[in-house]
Order: sequence, then C-alpha cells, then structure tokens
Amino acid sequence: MPRRTDRRDKIGRNGKPMRNTANRNTATTQAGSRPLIADWNALMRVFIRPEDEACRTTLIKYMEQILFGLHEFLAQHVGITEDVSLKALARQFKSTAIAENPEKRLAEVIQELIREISPYGVNVASPYFVGHMTSALPFFMVHLKTIAAALNQNLVKLETSKIFSLLEKQVLAKIHRLIYRFPEQFYCDHVQNPETTLGSFVEGGTTANITALWVARNTFFAPRNDFAGIEADGSAAAFAEYGVKRAVILVSRRGHYSLRKAGGILGIGNKNIVAIDVDKEHRLDIGCLEQTIADIRKQGDTAIVAVVGIAGATETGAVDPLRKIGELCAREKLFFHVDAAWGGPTILSDTHRHLLDGIELADSVTIDGHKQFYMPMSCGMVYFKNPHIMDAVAYHANYVNRHGSVDLGIRSLSGSREANSLVLDSALKIMGKKGYALLIEHGIDTARKLAEEIERRDLFEVVTWPQLNILTYRVCPAGLKEIMQTGTDEERIEAVHALNHINKTVQRIQREAGKSFVSRTTLMRRHYEKGIVVLRCVIMNPLTTMAVLNDILDEQESIFRRYFPSPPPVYPS
Repeated sequence: MPRRTDRRDKIGRNGKPMRNTANRNTATTQAGSRPLIADWNALMRVFIRPEDEACRTTLIKYMEQILFGLHEFLAQHVGITEDVSLKALARQFKSTAIAENPEKRLAEVIQELIREISPYGVNVASPYFVGHMTSALPFFMVHLKTIAAALNQNLVKLETSKIFSLLEKQVLAKIHRLIYRFPEQFYCDHVQNPETTLGSFVEGGTTANITALWVARNTFFAPRNDFAGIEADGSAAAFAEYGVKRAVILVSRRGHYSLRKAGGILGIGNKNIVAIDVDKEHRLDIGCLEQTIADIRKQGDTAIVAVVGIAGATETGAVDPLRKIGELCAREKLFFHVDAAWGGPTILSDTHRHLLDGIELADSVTIDGHKQFYMPMSCGMVYFKNPHIMDAVAYHANYVNRHGSVDLGIRSLSGSREANSLVLDSALKIMGKKGYALLIEHGIDTARKLAEEIERRDLFEVVTWPQLNILTYRVCPAGLKEIMQTGTDEERIEAVHALNHINKTVQRIQREAGKSFVSRTTLMRRHYEKGIVVLRCVIMNPLTTMAVLNDILDEQESIFRRYFPSPPPVYPS
C-alpha cells in the first residue's frame, strides 16, 4: 500500500513524496523489528563489521554501482539542480535532538542517503553542469579516496603516517619540478631531506594562499636585533621595528576573495589587500602595478609584503602577465606569489604550458588538487621556490612535531589531515602527464570553440574570451547591442540595466529548470556603478562536447524568447 503523505511531506523528485525523515526520533526501524539499543555488544558489532546480511547486501548493491559505474549512478540518483526550493528542503531538517539510542541500521541510513537525500544534491558530474569549478571525477578517484579514508593516516606526524610522509614529500617534489624545473641534483638533495620542504598539502586554495602570504609576511618582518619576528612579537612591534605604519599585498582586481581573508587573518587588514587595475583582457595591468609600487615607495611608511599574480582568475579564467610581474618583483626585491589554484595544472600540457610563462619566477605557487587535478574534495597545495623558507612558520610541541623530528606538521598551517598525497600520486601514475594534458587541452580547446559559436549567434556576445577554459558571455539582443555600440552614455547605462535584468532572468530560469547549469557573475566596469551581469561557463568535464553546449545555448535562447518576446527599452536596475 502506498505511504500516505502528511502536511510535513514535500512532493519532490518525479512527483514522489520526500519523507520527513530528519524529524523522526524513534528507537525502532520497522514495525515488528527489535529495538536498537546502544550497548557494548551492539557497539562492537557496528564498529567492526556490517550488522547483518541485509546490511552487507545493501552496502554491496550501492557501492558496486558507485565504484564501477560512478557516472551512471550519479545520473540515476542525483539531479543537476532538483526543482525543489531550499525553503521546502529546510523544513525537512529542523530537528536538533540526537536520539539516546540508535534510530536506524546502517542499511536504512544508506538507503535514505541514496533515495531521499542524493536526489536533491547537485550532479556536478553531468556534462551539462558547466557553471562552476567542480566537475566530474574519474571513477578511480573514489577507489583511491576510499583507501585513503580506510587507512586513516594522519600526515601531521611520522608516528601516524610513516611511509605516507615519505610519499608526500616525493609527490610534492614531482609537482615542484613541473613548476620550477630545477636540475636533477636539487631534487636529489631535497626530496627526502628532513631539514627542508618544497611545499605543503593543505585543505584547499584558500588555505594555500593564506600559507603562502603567512610565509611572505614572516619573511618580510623577520627577526633582527632584539625583535623576535612578527610571528612572535606581533604586528605593532614589527611595524615599529621596521619603521612602517601599515603593510600591503598587491593583487589583480580579479584576485580571489581568499586573498582578502588572508589580510584579515594575518593582521594587516583586508583593506590593505590593494587591488590593481586590469587591462582589457582582464589581466593585471603591469603599468598600474609599477606605478602603485613607485607611489608606495615614495610614501616611505608602507611595507609591500607580497605581489600576487593570478593564473586562472575564478571569474574569467584570465592569466596575469606572470613573467613581467616576476621580473618586476625581482628588481624591486618583492615576494612574488602566484595563485594558480585553477590554472596550475596547465603546466602538464606541452601545448598550453606557455600560457603560464613566468610561473617559475614565483616565490610560492598555489594549486588546487580538487580542481584540474580532478581529485575529490578537498585538497590544496602550496609550493615554495626556496626549500628553507617555510622555516618562517615552523611550530613545535612536546607531544607532536618535536624539535629534531621530521614531522610534516612542523611547517604547516594545518594540523591533522588525511593522506591526499596518496590520491594525487596514484592518479599521476594512472593518468600520466599526457593523460592530464589531454583533459586540460580538451577544456581549453572546447572553450575557444564555444566562444566562436557564441559569436555566430546573433542573440549573444562574448564578454571575456577564454585564455584557459573559462569564458563569460551574455544574452544581448540586437537592439540593446546597437545602443551599447552607438548610444549616449545615459542610453548605455539604461541598456546595461536592461541586459543585467535579462541575463539574471535567463540564468535563474535555466537553473531552476534543472536540465543544465551555467553560473553568473558581475564584472565591475568603470562606467557602470553596479557592474555588468554575465553568464560564466567553465569547461572541465571531458564529456562536455559542443553538442552539449549548443543544447545549453538553445535552451537559453528559448528562455529569452519565452520571457522577453518583445523586450521594452528599459528594465528595472
């Protein structure tokens, strides 16, 4: 007999009622089943092995699908963006009491996850999901992540990781070598040297950027005379010792917001993350950077802690002129950090590596593993040219990371963390440099073809041409396009308001329809106070073809025609 829905239920996926499971607090799982009690014997059964054969069967059923048919599993059980409002979903998750005794068996929990939770997640593996920097995983990544989780190695200390600490130093050296290309002897000297480090695994690009700028800050305000260094004595003492009133970090206006977080966390203030204007290709304007440095030098009371170049801006995919920035920093004796969280793996492609020309001049480089290394969440890395420079952030404790030990946690913002290096090292062996290069090249080449297709369609215009595999564009009907080209300043401002309204509407309707997903952002422009709204497309799924992208553009055209059959000249701002 079908279960009767009540007022707490929400009709969800394919018209089926989504049960209000989160609000139930029972100690039995089915009518007639024995109560679930938290005693020692039950705990041992749960801790060591599946409770019974039914549990084992359920585990095998779903894990076999996930491990050997990942993409089919996601297509079947997860929508792109299920058409249920967050408000409706939130009503299912209001209970805040934890039951005294177990509520469900493992088999039931797994079934609930698959049938009632997963359908309302987001299938980021869909080739039609092209709006963010999260994409499909190679199926074997789940296997590797499962093994890493099962081993539960803690890389903070040799006593909880042993060989995995050695493996991590090796894989750090492999990526460092791709970036800096030092001679073989350099890597022989440092790959397993306990006194040096070539970088660190962290949780993501944000933590990697903070780590790099933490090192830069401590290096600038290093110990001298009776001053023990900014890490020990603090900012006030550091500014007094070095005769400055403030410290700044210079970065492209397209820099990631994690850089502003770094300013706050490091005590220099996020207002002192100074944005440098970009050129017409949305890359840092080297002339503006030179002038800003000169102006600051004239003031005489401001420390420039670091200059940051972007290798793959999150909004536009733009790559700053890294070589010019690096050469300028060398002349001015400034710390040069490259945020390559997105674009870093491009160095694996012999065809496109030149797009990151100059990255080897950086003092530090951020790369995300869970972006274009196609690893599961979450993995970031930071690399340093100088193998001794992370001594500036070394910490020790009597029970862990003791003086004289070789623990990786000594020079790391993170404490306990999993063996993500195992996943990356294994993936490099499975894929090879060329395998990753093929993925990178597919994304860049497809993004360029998409830009050409957008230009062929009268309804659209490309806003930022892809330098890597991200591009922005917008719906721009002929009438408004003409105003943007020939209208007065006032007419163009009104046209921008209209275009912003159109593009917000098209993006929202397409997202809610749940067939495909393109994100949107607002690019600030000097003449338009509220900026211009653009659609943002990220191409990193190898299953995303031009046929898929044409479907997405066709859908956007259909939405526009349905909602704007004869658009008036002005829309609400």
